Amino acid sequence: MPAHNELSIRSQQDPVSNILKWVLLLTAIACFALFAWTTVLTYERAAPQPERFVSATGTVLMSTDDITAGKAGFQKADLMDYGSLYGMGSYFGQDYTAFALMQLATLTEDNLSQAHFHKPFATLPVGEQATVREEMRTQLQGIDLTQREVVIPDALAAAIATLRAELANSLHKVDRTTGWTPAYSLSATEALHTADFLIYSGITTVARRPDTTWSWTDNWPYEPEVGNTPTTNTFIWTWASFCFTFLAFGAVLFIYERYLSDPDQAPMDPVLATFAPLTASQRAIGKYFLVVAAMLLVQIAAGVIMAHAYYDRRSFYGLNLATILPFNFLRDIHTQTPIIWIGLGWIGSGLFLAPAIAGGQEARGQGFLVNLLFWVTLVIVAGALIGDWLGIMGYMKGSSWFWFGNQGLSYIQLGRFWQIGFFAGLLIWCALMFRALWPTRAALWQATREFWSGNIRLENLIWAATANIAILYVFGMIPLTGIEKSFTITDFWRWWVVHLWVEQSFEFFAAAMSAYLLMAVGLVSRQLAERAVYFELILIFLGGVLGTGHHLYWAGGPSLWVPLGSMFSFIEVLPLVLLIIEAIQERRLIRAQQAFNYNLAYTYIIGAAFWNFVGAGVFGGGTLNAPLVNYYEHGTFLTLNHAHTALFGAFGLLAIGLIYFCLRYAAGDRVLFNERLGLWAFWLYNTGLVLWILLNFFPIGWSQLAAVYEHGLAYARSMAFYNSTRLWQWMRLPGDVVFAAGALLMAVDFIIKIKPVLKKPTN
Repeated sequence: MPAHNELSIRSQQDPVSNILKWVLLLTAIACFALFAWTTVLTYERAAPQPERFVSATGTVLMSTDDITAGKAGFQKADLMDYGSLYGMGSYFGQDYTAFALMQLATLTEDNLSQAHFHKPFATLPVGEQATVREEMRTQLQGIDLTQREVVIPDALAAAIATLRAELANSLHKVDRTTGWTPAYSLSATEALHTADFLIYSGITTVARRPDTTWSWTDNWPYEPEVGNTPTTNTFIWTWASFCFTFLAFGAVLFIYERYLSDPDQAPMDPVLATFAPLTASQRAIGKYFLVVAAMLLVQIAAGVIMAHAYYDRRSFYGLNLATILPFNFLRDIHTQTPIIWIGLGWIGSGLFLAPAIAGGQEARGQGFLVNLLFWVTLVIVAGALIGDWLGIMGYMKGSSWFWFGNQGLSYIQLGRFWQIGFFAGLLIWCALMFRALWPTRAALWQATREFWSGNIRLENLIWAATANIAILYVFGMIPLTGIEKSFTITDFWRWWVVHLWVEQSFEFFAAAMSAYLLMAVGLVSRQLAERAVYFELILIFLGGVLGTGHHLYWAGGPSLWVPLGSMFSFIEVLPLVLLIIEAIQERRLIRAQQAFNYNLAYTYIIGAAFWNFVGAGVFGGGTLNAPLVNYYEHGTFLTLNHAHTALFGAFGLLAIGLIYFCLRYAAGDRVLFNERLGLWAFWLYNTGLVLWILLNFFPIGWSQLAAVYEHGLAYARSMAFYNSTRLWQWMRLPGDVVFAAGALLMAVDFIIKIKPVLKKPTN
């Protein structure tokens, strides 16, 4: 304890760390305060739902109750994983908002053409087509959603009635050419209400906000036929965000080099440089890691079957799997399992490392509680996946789909009962991490005194990151017991989980844990590690919290999300630059060590830093978040490129690296630790990612971006476009094979390494 006290005093005397702590605290408070204010504005300025839409004769076309029931049907049938709404959801299939918008425009044009000229629109001369098109735009743009009762002109009212019937009918059809299976869970009435919701959503993209010249979605999607083109706001803030980012780059690099990367003369604190006997809870962690490997293989299997539907929608090599494994269920599995296995990797690694950080001490009953958490988590995961399938296939009646089936919201599909259970599991993890880091009263008392005296250490930040991950998940359950009627509000809270997890909580955990491990194995001092983490966390809070706005540009919320989201989304790349700089420095430090025990673990951790910068930074914050770029790119394959390289490349590789760190520590000096299979898996993973980028995501994404610019989003998301990319869809296969081979090798390696080192000693 005296050594640690000396280190604490030295850390407390570090003027740079003390300043950064206060800046971090103020930044966190300011960011969440501003986010709370924008939350209020989002509720106030979200696209409203009139009580009724009626024709000129008074016939009710749809009511707010119909639209709300339709939103429930949209979620119940999990249509967000067959296509997308406001560009959110699956990138294969229609964007329902763009499709409904253009169908309304086409039908209205035909109705006006027949009324004025008694001819189909396509047969009219150019001048008469221009006249009809202008009247169609006037009718669509002139819908005032702020009115209690909206009167719809005859031509548009007839178009709504026709489209409603067509959409409802299509929900119950089987279409082998598109891979569409029926919405099994929807009755005929629910299908009609779902059609109402899709039509209303399409209307919000073209109906102008009061006293403005743009729609509730800032004129997204790009459809010049109806007059949807980028706003002046979109142009201005794109330019401003680039200027802001370049200025911030210079400032961050100056601060880092001037104040943070001084020669490291502070004393070391290598708490994990030597191996200690394993505690009961550490020996219980092996099964967590086996489930990580199993869930990754399940994710890959679902992805392979789902990706096959992109280039052969009639069958899976002759097997008609779509009838029992529909596309949306496979996408649910593909997007939920990475959250599960990455989460389990971090949960298991944290629970394994915490006793080692505490000096080999362990609170009473920790092993039992770690085992209990594992089995409870396994039940929740299994129940959620089974319930997901039962809900989609229509086996759940009444409101049971909401509680035990599928929420129908991308990345947080779990039924509400399973969501509550998962949240409880995260809270238990926090509690177990707390008692593992400070297992005795003396340790807890000393840590408490240090914390309240302002000496916030890396151990405190690691625990705060776990609490952060748990707390933010609860916002995905608003409202707790029912369906929110506005998709804009629903998606706002969904991004509170998805974005804030990835860009704030996960980055928080990654930065704190990576820095601690560098310090713990004796590569850097505690002082330097803490300086770097404080500075990175300041940038992570700025970009991760307020940067959520770039997901909300076009979702029907207030227009302020365009400037707010663009400015702060762009600086998400800045902490990632620091991570890659640190990764380079880490590699130099490691190479200077002739006998470094954690080469395999740090290979994965450095790889995670690289893909964090490339996938999340270059492919995400550095390019796609620019409003004008995002306006055309949103909902295309280029987002898939960002999602795969960021989620797996950054956080998946980090989870695997932490697991290998734990396995190496567990092996100690008594078991041979062969790194060959793990290294093979690493390079196969990276090769697979590169093949996906070069042979699939880029070729399709760039051509789709061009299709949006030339023809509009509705065409770019149609089967006519997808069929033109069939060759590049097939080229997904090489990357799938290579990546899957890496996962298989890693699973075998885990089994080999876990069995001998984590079993209870017999002596």
